[in-house]
Amino acid sequence: MPIPSPVFEKIAPLCTSMRWKQWAGYYAVCSFDTLPDREYFAFRHGAGLIDVSPLFKYEVHGADAARFLARIMTKDITKLKIGQVTYCCWCDEDGKLIDDGTVTCLAENYYRVTAAEPSYAWFERYRRGFAVTIEDSSTRFAALSLQGPNSRDILREVCDFDVAALKFFRATEGKVAGAAATVSRTGYTGDLGYEIWTAPADAAKVFSTLLDKGDAWGIKPCGLDAMDITRIEAGFIMNGVEYFSANHCLIEARKSSPYELNLGWCINLDREPFVGQAALQREAKTGPKRKMVGLEIDWMELENLYSARDLPPQICQSAWRDGRPVYNSTGEFIGQATSGTWSPTLKKNLALATVASGYATPGNKLRIEVTVEYERKTVTATVTDLPFYNPARKKA
Repeated sequence: MPIPSPVFEKIAPLCTSMRWKQWAGYYAVCSFDTLPDREYFAFRHGAGLIDVSPLFKYEVHGADAARFLARIMTKDITKLKIGQVTYCCWCDEDGKLIDDGTVTCLAENYYRVTAAEPSYAWFERYRRGFAVTIEDSSTRFAALSLQGPNSRDILREVCDFDVAALKFFRATEGKVAGAAATVSRTGYTGDLGYEIWTAPADAAKVFSTLLDKGDAWGIKPCGLDAMDITRIEAGFIMNGVEYFSANHCLIEARKSSPYELNLGWCINLDREPFVGQAALQREAKTGPKRKMVGLEIDWMELENLYSARDLPPQICQSAWRDGRPVYNSTGEFIGQATSGTWSPTLKKNLALATVASGYATPGNKLRIEVTVEYERKTVTATVTDLPFYNPARKKA
């Protein structure tokens, strides 16, 4: 049975849809309304506040903390400065992805790592020989994500530090609604946004204050459905959807490398040895056999398929994650779309897909499978660069 997060008592009365799911063992709202529309537009035109406390969190500290993290991560963490956040991933010895997350340098020799799934055992496996302590701090901190174009203005109302001075992927210590917190300019929506890390006992107060002060700025409590739409627009991957942790894969075909997921920029190859380095060096020379791309699905073709059955076009009310086959122009299977959504902002039918590298050039016309009245059909899907949506305010 799921357990309540530190802000559950504040969230539960607001969830009129009664649509909940389990996230890492916690109750999590799918959408507060029956549909996620209002929450999505809050993210894109106002501000959305979402409880992300179920994220797995780890404190890594000690004289060798940076060297240890550089040993297990594909990115050289020793380059990280105090107050800086970086997105990164970690692999097995074969260069296959285990998980992805963020690393924040909070102080000298002190780091916080976030992960999508339990990672303590994996980190501990490589700890021998390093003067480092690893602590699972998942329950020691609550986390709230405030995202959207008005998020900075709202945060100004409740913080005791200069929010405008906080740069993209930077973090600072301060007080939010009178509570001690770490605030990072990060998020999972591909927009201007912040994440607030505070003690569980203070989380409810911070949540309520943000909603109260943000009312004039169009703030809405948001669920996972709306965030899922925004993360697809932003081209962000999800563990268990765009890739599967190599720890859980029964066959090699299920495993993915960072290069296949467009995470080559997260790899610093030429440095001290790290887990998976040799395999990734080989792949860097030959290139990945598969590659993740964006797809724009032809709306008129989809509409015509439904029209032939005297039906209006049907799309998911939120994002979908049930993998769908992708073919080349001659009908040969060349990959799969892993998630997709109708983008209310871009007015396009979008999907993230992993396809054979030879078909990953932007502009290529592929075919994606759709089912209309139980009959499998295909429509044109054009390969496009990622991200689909990338507003300047995200980094400004």
